[in-house]
Amino acid sequence: MPGIVIVGVQWGDEGKGKATDLLGERTDWVVKFNGGNNAGHTVVIGDEKYALHLLPSGILSPGVTPVIGNGVVVDLEVLFNELEALNARGLDTSRLKISANAHIITQYHRTLDKVTERFLGKRMIGTTGRGIGPAYADKINRVGIRVQDLFDENILRQKVEGALDQKNHLLVKVFNRRAITVDEIVEDLLAYAERVRPMVSDTSLLLNDALDAGDVVVFEGGQATMLDVDHGTYPFVTSSSATAGGAATGSGVGPNRLDRIVGIVKAYTTRVGSGPFPTELFDESGDWLRSRGFEFGTTTGRPRRVGWYDAPITRYATRINGI
Repeated sequence: MPGIVIVGVQWGDEGKGKATDLLGERTDWVVKFNGGNNAGHTVVIGDEKYALHLLPSGILSPGVTPVIGNGVVVDLEVLFNELEALNARGLDTSRLKISANAHIITQYHRTLDKVTERFLGKRMIGTTGRGIGPAYADKINRVGIRVQDLFDENILRQKVEGALDQKNHLLVKVFNRRAITVDEIVEDLLAYAERVRPMVSDTSLLLNDALDAGDVVVFEGGQATMLDVDHGTYPFVTSSSATAGGAATGSGVGPNRLDRIVGIVKAYTTRVGSGPFPTELFDESGDWLRSRGFEFGTTTGRPRRVGWYDAPITRYATRINGI
């Protein structure tokens, strides 16, 4: 069973990173196929605790090749901050591969995310403010910046100009913010080009070749089923496909290469941000669960909402993912 997908069946924070780590000795590749640095995995190895946001948890396993797939949106600043932090702790991150087709989160994505959320007021979604949603919106609107664009300044500049044309009108006329210049964005992105170049490749080809060779490839989902843009509690969802089906589109392998779907569920339920939560607890039991389970966001540090185990959503997620 070389192709294994690990997904969360609740609203995230079920322990997917720990499950991936447990498979570490039997795994050759670990692929992050959706999301960005809005998710967080906490992995404990011995006495060391590692909090990962953008990187796949497989980067901590010796001999495993970690992959950031085409379905991920990449904040280059976060990427290199995480890599430098791991290198400083003596970990080898040289095996990391990044899809040339992955989209990049820029300064204007982060700005728009924050001002739009504040503008919504009581109707806010509860985003992390890290530019994930706007980056995915640009991807769907076909004005996104991809990793491969970093290696041709003319193409990069044209794409940034196209993306900023409408966004600056929105920032200035609606949100009363300053316009963002093309030069500052291009300069910022080009500063990472040569550093990221050795990591970039056709990861779809690499993964299909690995599966053909009989390697064990683990596809690690960010967020969880109930946050999936199609099947979650819309509109209080993330902007990507967090279900098992997203593993194929977000990594460039065919669905028939996914041999096993593993769903991770907690004995109780948590979620971060706004949206429905039928079993949520507001009493001492909820406070006890939050304290006992250390239920604070790996990425945001926000206290998670806590509730009883929810069997109906587990049954629903089982059906949606084919667990």
